[in-house]
Amino acid sequence: MALKAEEHVKYYHNQNGPTIGTTCQRVIEKDGLYFKDLDGSGELKSYDDWRLPAKERAEAYVKVLSTEEKIAQLFISDWRMGKYPVTGPMAAMAPKEVILDESGVLDEAEFRGKTIFGEQYLPGTTTLLKEWFSRHLILRANATAEDMTDWLNQLQAVAEECPHWVPVSVASNSRNENGEVVFGMNDAAGVFAAWPGTLGIAAAVKGAGLELIDEFADCIRREWNACGLRKGYMYMADIMTDPRWQRSYGTFGEDPELVCAVMERLIPGIQGSKEGVTADGVAVTTKHFPGGGARENGFDPHYAAGQWNVYATEGSLQKYHIPAFKTAVENHTSAIMPYYSKPAASKSAAQTDCEGNPCEMEPFGFAYNRTFIQTMLREQLGFQGYINSDTGIVHNMCWGVEMLDSAERIGFAVNHAGVDLISGLFDNEAGMEAYNRGKNDYYETHPVPDGFTKEQLVLTDEALDRAVARTLQEMFELGMFENPYRSAKDAVQAVGEQADWDAAARVHRQSVVLLKNDGTLPLIDEKCAQKKFYVEAFKKDAAQAEEATKALREMFADRILTDDPGEADFAVLMVTPSSGEYFNATPGYLELDICDGKTVCNVDADGKPEASTHEETTLSGADRIREIAEAVHKNGGKVIANINFTLAWEVGNVERYADALLAGFDTYPNATLDVIFGRFSPVGKLPLTLPKGDEVLAVNADGVCISPNDVPGYDKDQYMPDAMKDENGKAYAYRDAAGNYYELNFGLSYE
Repeated sequence: MALKAEEHVKYYHNQNGPTIGTTCQRVIEKDGLYFKDLDGSGELKSYDDWRLPAKERAEAYVKVLSTEEKIAQLFISDWRMGKYPVTGPMAAMAPKEVILDESGVLDEAEFRGKTIFGEQYLPGTTTLLKEWFSRHLILRANATAEDMTDWLNQLQAVAEECPHWVPVSVASNSRNENGEVVFGMNDAAGVFAAWPGTLGIAAAVKGAGLELIDEFADCIRREWNACGLRKGYMYMADIMTDPRWQRSYGTFGEDPELVCAVMERLIPGIQGSKEGVTADGVAVTTKHFPGGGARENGFDPHYAAGQWNVYATEGSLQKYHIPAFKTAVENHTSAIMPYYSKPAASKSAAQTDCEGNPCEMEPFGFAYNRTFIQTMLREQLGFQGYINSDTGIVHNMCWGVEMLDSAERIGFAVNHAGVDLISGLFDNEAGMEAYNRGKNDYYETHPVPDGFTKEQLVLTDEALDRAVARTLQEMFELGMFENPYRSAKDAVQAVGEQADWDAAARVHRQSVVLLKNDGTLPLIDEKCAQKKFYVEAFKKDAAQAEEATKALREMFADRILTDDPGEADFAVLMVTPSSGEYFNATPGYLELDICDGKTVCNVDADGKPEASTHEETTLSGADRIREIAEAVHKNGGKVIANINFTLAWEVGNVERYADALLAGFDTYPNATLDVIFGRFSPVGKLPLTLPKGDEVLAVNADGVCISPNDVPGYDKDQYMPDAMKDENGKAYAYRDAAGNYYELNFGLSYE
């Protein structure tokens, strides 16, 4: 077996300059300094010179690359690690036999895969890098630090064998939060220091202060950089306004002021400075401009019903959705990802752009929308980075440009709207077709689609060079041209740093929100002496619930356990609901009630409620919570429940039976138990408002929700019917038996 890349990297150390790392690239020595020979000419060119600004180097180097090489730089897609199974929608089509390169690291199998994003033939890794010249990949495997570093190093070593040296830029969704691994949302967990979910981080910030964001960001930067993973599809600046949006999970909640404050610290902390990425930083791709929270009744734009962003409330775009992106731009986020959806002019009230002008709402997905990308984001907000589309816009999520073919969509996105990197498939052939149509007489014999011009649809040299120069600039700024290699040993040490895991564990405890307490908590030792505990975990999947219950019982090994709730002095119930599937439409609206077998309405193709019905389950055995509580209370015992929030659940079917109620956000169970048993006093505050019930999410026959989709929960009351408001003028938020509203910033303490 051939050596792994790390075993034959040669390093050249510049005094007061970057270290040059290479496996086979020529190194130029001049004036006592070392430079990598990017084009193999043997002469020091401006783009070789690390003393020059990254932007200048990128704009010079793009002129050296061939058209084919540049076309390849327009696309980023998933790629696989040979030692790890293919995950996500393509898993069933992956080849059964694993074929590795000589180093035993790179996957060299070929296959054709079809996913929600499209269908494509995929070559082996070496062919992809050397013949296709692809340099932008997405990593989804939940790899160990050592394997990840070996794989990233090997990619760079193969890329160095090409006549023109361009590093391989590998992006990943966030990897530093605890939670269920879900393709396209958080593809990995448990290897890097695992903090609570982003909603939990927001809850902790509200109770413990913004300084923990500095710790979080620094941890990410050090761990990712140590492995050679230099680009993150993170984090979400979206404001959660419609609670039925599946991607509420991954946001920092509904408070624009908080999300701005988080972005202010998080982006510079990960990238290395407030001025942009540095050589020891990780590039941040902030998503999903101009904010994905304004869903039409929660419909997700991965499918057709969710293709619209609806701004039903005058001024909501600028008031709620844009501010956090403005903060991201001010802190020089390296890239911004537009959302799939398109603005719905006919369903929206008047909105303004970032200079107070009436906002034009062309019905094009935001990655195709020049008004939002070029005018608003670049010209008005001053964004200088590059635009990385969401995955699949050329094929299955091409909202607003369905009438165009793939080549035209690429030309329209890059040339007209200003996209620089398209996520989805390696559409090199279609990209070349878009380029060639600007040179040949294609539109002399083919009609230009109605409403478009030839100039909008072809890929020009100017647009191509602009796009590629922007992504090259990021790699120059990160120092990847000089040295993309990392030590696997150092990576293992970095991700195992105990101080980071301890900090994450502390934030787990800080993320716990105490919603209700009749004096039952904390369960200090005196209260628990010789007391019997009944413990159970509830999930949507009954088998998973059984496994979680076994694990939970092990955490109570030092307590007296009973299998009979009727004998229990205390019942501890861990409730983890789940609703819908990320990439699939539900027959009706996404269900937020904690329920089992609830009959709900279907929706038609236009998103309007139908008379026909189906059943929804968000928690298997949900009705047993009442039965358990009744048995425990009959025995004079108390019920303590914890609900895990990935969405803004309707909590009535749990709260009314609980004497104490806590909220977690992919929080470690042992952190929740630390709060329950008084080892940690709760400080977390709700980062979102919990809806009262189905009545505040009701959708009328015209498809209009009684609570506006584009307004955060804390502000919905001002738009709710007066007849729904209580004596305090509140209609939307859930109110518990103690009279507390479960709204933004609420949380009890033990004091």
